[in-house]
Amino acid sequence: MRDMLRFYIDGQWVDPVTPRTAPVINPATEEVCGHISMGSAADVDRAVAAAKRAFEPYSQTTVDERKALLSAILREFERRHDEIAEAIMVEMGAPWKLAHGAQAASGPQHIKAALKALDTFEFFEQHGTTRILKEPIGPVALITPWNWPMNQVAVKVAPALAAGCTMVLKPSEIAPFDAMLFAEVLDAAGVPAGVFNLVNGDGPSVGSAMSSHPDIAMVSFTGSTRAGVAVAQNAAPTVKRVAQELGGKSANLILADADFERAVKSGARNCFDNSGQSCNAPTRMLVPKDRLAEAEAIARAVAEKTVVGDPGAEGTHMGPVVSEAQWNKIQGLIQKGIDEHARLVAGGTGRPEGLARGWYVRPTVFSNVSNDMTIAREEIFGPVLCIIPFETEDEAVAIANDTPYGLSGYVSSGDLEHARRIAARLRTGMVHINGASLDSQAPFGGYKQSGNGREWGPHGIEEFLELKSVYGYDARKAG
Repeated sequence: MRDMLRFYIDGQWVDPVTPRTAPVINPATEEVCGHISMGSAADVDRAVAAAKRAFEPYSQTTVDERKALLSAILREFERRHDEIAEAIMVEMGAPWKLAHGAQAASGPQHIKAALKALDTFEFFEQHGTTRILKEPIGPVALITPWNWPMNQVAVKVAPALAAGCTMVLKPSEIAPFDAMLFAEVLDAAGVPAGVFNLVNGDGPSVGSAMSSHPDIAMVSFTGSTRAGVAVAQNAAPTVKRVAQELGGKSANLILADADFERAVKSGARNCFDNSGQSCNAPTRMLVPKDRLAEAEAIARAVAEKTVVGDPGAEGTHMGPVVSEAQWNKIQGLIQKGIDEHARLVAGGTGRPEGLARGWYVRPTVFSNVSNDMTIAREEIFGPVLCIIPFETEDEAVAIANDTPYGLSGYVSSGDLEHARRIAARLRTGMVHINGASLDSQAPFGGYKQSGNGREWGPHGIEEFLELKSVYGYDARKAG
C-alpha cells in the first residue's frame, strides 16, 4: 500500500492547500493499492509561482550544466528502476516483463535521447549580421496519461530540462506513483528548487488551472483527442502554445508481396501489446481480400495463444486494462462490432475464462470489417483488432487515410521500394516499414486529430523553444 499524499513544489514535499484524498486502484485485483491527494487551483498557483521564480536562473544555464544534470538524473533513475517498474505494474496492470523492460525503461531511454540530442543541438543560427536565438519558452505545464505513464513523463521532462525550461507536471491520477517516484529521482539528482514541480489531481480541477494559467507559457499534453480539445480551449485566452499528442486509429497495410504470416502475426501481437492501450497501436489491419480467411486464421491463433492474467506471473503476455470505466467502454465497443455484423473471429465480450476479478479483456479479433463501422472509426484503446479487406492498393491507401486520426501507419512488403511508395501516401506522422522499431532521435507525433506537436530527440527539444531574431548582432559584418 502506497500513500503518497504530498506534492513536490519548489524543491520540497508539501501538503495540499486543501486536503482531499483519492484511492488508486490496482486493476488486476480491483483493490485499493494506495492513495494520493487531489490538488486544486491554489496548489497550481504555488507550483507555477515556484517555476516562474526558477525560470530566470535555470534558463541561463549552459548546455554542459544541463547535460550534467540529465546525467545525474539518469544515474539516480537506474538505481530506482525496479521500484518504478513495480509501481507501474501495480497501478496500471502492465505485466512485469513489459513494466520493467519497456514501461520503466522508457525513462532512461528519453533521458539518453535528450543527452544525445544536446551533443549536436544548435541554440542559434547566424545569417549575416543577424543571429537567430532559440531560447527556452518559459514555465511549462506537462499533462500526462496513464497508458505509458513513465514514457510520457520522461519524454516531456527530459527535453524541457534540456531546453532550459521550468515546469509543473500533472501525471494521471489513475497511475500516479511512478511519476512521484520520478520526482524523488529528480530531487536526489539535484534538480534546482522550482525547476520541476508536481501536483496531482484531475483534469477539471488541476489540468484546467494549469492550461489556463497566465504564467504558463506552454502546455504539453498527451491524452485523448476530446481532452486535448478542452486543453486547447482553456489555453486560448492567454494565447499560449499547446503541443498535443492525441488519439490514433492506425492502419496496418499488409500488401500482397509481404511475408504474410509473419506480418499478420506481428501486427496482431502489436495490437494486443500493453492490453491494446497504446495510441499508435496497429488496430486496423488491411489485407488483400483473397487472403482474408488466411489472415483470420493467423490472427485467431495469436489471440488464442495470448496469455492473459496476473501481471506478476511468469509468462503473462497481457494484463488487465487500467480501470472499470475503460473495461466498460471496451465491452460496449466489442458489442457494437457484433451488432454491426462484423465477423467475430476470436474473443468477444466478458472476461477471459478463469478470471473472475480484475479488468481483464479477451483478446478480440473482428474480420470482414468495413471502414464505416464504429469499431473501425473509434479509438477502442483495448486489445481489439479489426481486419479490413481491400481489392486494390489504391483502395487500401484510401481506407487507411479515411479517418480523423493520423498518428501512425504500418506497411509490410517484400519489396522495400514498394513499401516506401505506399508509406509516402499515408497521411500520418509516422510509418513503420516491415515492423521497424521506433527511433528515439526521430519525431513522434501525428497529423489531423492525432495532435499538432512532436516529441522525442531534437524535435522534442524544439517544442520547448522560442525564436528570437537579434539584428546587428555581428557588427563586423554590418555595412
